[in-house]
Amino acid sequence: MWAKPVSPSEKLDSLGQSSWQGQVPVPGVAAGSRQDCSSSQAAEKAVSLVPEEGVVQPLQRRAKCYPAEKRGGDSLELAQQWFSFSKTCPVLTRTLTSSVSGSQASQHMEEVRSRLREIVGASTNWRDHVQAMNERKALHTLLAKSQADLPSRKMRDSYIEVILPLGSQPEIREKYLNVHNSVRFGRILEDLDSLGVLICYTHTKHEAAQKSPLSIVTALVDKIGLWKQDIRPDSDIKFVGNVSWVGKTSMEVKMHMLQFHEGVYCPVLDATFVMVARDPENKRPAFVNPLLLESPEEEKIFKEGEMNKTRRIDSSKASLLKMAPTAEERNIVHDIFLDTLDTRTMSFRSRVLPPNSVWMQDAALKGLEICHPQERNIFNRIFGGFLMRKAYELGWVCAYSYGNSRPYVVAVDDIMFQKPVEIGSLLLLSSQVCYTEKNNIQVRVHSEVYDPDTRVHHTTNVFHFTFMLEKEIPNIVPKTYGESMLYLDGKRHFDSAMKDNTAP
Repeated sequence: MWAKPVSPSEKLDSLGQSSWQGQVPVPGVAAGSRQDCSSSQAAEKAVSLVPEEGVVQPLQRRAKCYPAEKRGGDSLELAQQWFSFSKTCPVLTRTLTSSVSGSQASQHMEEVRSRLREIVGASTNWRDHVQAMNERKALHTLLAKSQADLPSRKMRDSYIEVILPLGSQPEIREKYLNVHNSVRFGRILEDLDSLGVLICYTHTKHEAAQKSPLSIVTALVDKIGLWKQDIRPDSDIKFVGNVSWVGKTSMEVKMHMLQFHEGVYCPVLDATFVMVARDPENKRPAFVNPLLLESPEEEKIFKEGEMNKTRRIDSSKASLLKMAPTAEERNIVHDIFLDTLDTRTMSFRSRVLPPNSVWMQDAALKGLEICHPQERNIFNRIFGGFLMRKAYELGWVCAYSYGNSRPYVVAVDDIMFQKPVEIGSLLLLSSQVCYTEKNNIQVRVHSEVYDPDTRVHHTTNVFHFTFMLEKEIPNIVPKTYGESMLYLDGKRHFDSAMKDNTAP
């Protein structure tokens, strides 16, 4: 074990006391300060994401963590184009650590999953799952009748650190290692999903009960932005996060992943998830604790959560499944159509593929998964992190086969969990290259559950991944109107990823 697990029921009132004793501290000590990282104190090395005098300098910080001579000639250019750390991260870290000189002890990632099972009373034995879920029915009496009945919580109340000790515990590396000798991003998606749920349970902890009456599940992966191309498999990883916005029954969670490098923890990615709370049987919405804002910076973070919610609503209303393309988008589709017309026949039906291009119908891959009990979550349905990992891996292979070179994920966004996947389901995954630009690929993965008895299909998720390759790739060309809508939708997601991940 990396450190003693911290129960969500523990108070944070004593965080001002210094009690590290060899545990990894929070990233940063106080606003405008840095913590020394001497080689004789390796266990206490940490990175402060708050530069002196409160000035945020993400590109300079990244350059310090990952020198250019170790990244390759084009890496700095790629970093400036793609890997801009979220503006919220330094603000969030400063807010949480400026009044906290100590923090919750860092937990091991496996302890996160064990703690989740304890919170909901889930059994580790598949044969006992029915009894365990029946026992949760008695927790209905602990549900609040309104949000006003629940005590307010602070952002720092839900702050959690988790260590993935790839460097200090080599025996766990194989689970995370890929053939390119870097960390499997699909495994990171699983860990982020588990951590996000635990953060929300920490925010909503019930003082009078050992088990939580809430069933907290992932509703949406709003966005994930990455800093670097490769994640080293031989260095410790730290995850930090907390609740950043709260509605009546939903919570936004911001998480950040850092990796130990040359004496400090350096940013790797930041992620925003949306979780929803439901009753003990996971049937109806349930109220969650309101959020108490303590500073202007926390108000700014909370406002960003409100803006994210508004953006998602606006995006849903403007979906190409509901609304016609904009005038600019219609022109894009028509230009593609004109570029593919056969000038010899002057027929609307005769199409010619332009040079250095691929028809969209020829850039798709499919996969099938049998959903075994091993992949269940604490509510005995298929773990959302498992679904994300499988969708990502299929999307990665689709991008690899299309571009003939290794793709690097740079952004994940707008993963909506529309329907839970039950144990024993047949999960059909369909990946499609839907947009390309220079050396970038936008891949959409559609997942659906198939019932072989009724032969009925139900969509469960739609995943959007943005990849970058080391060389320019052929242009993807839609042929039908439906493919043109996929193309425009892919362009929207790509443009959004570019906007969110472009350095200031």
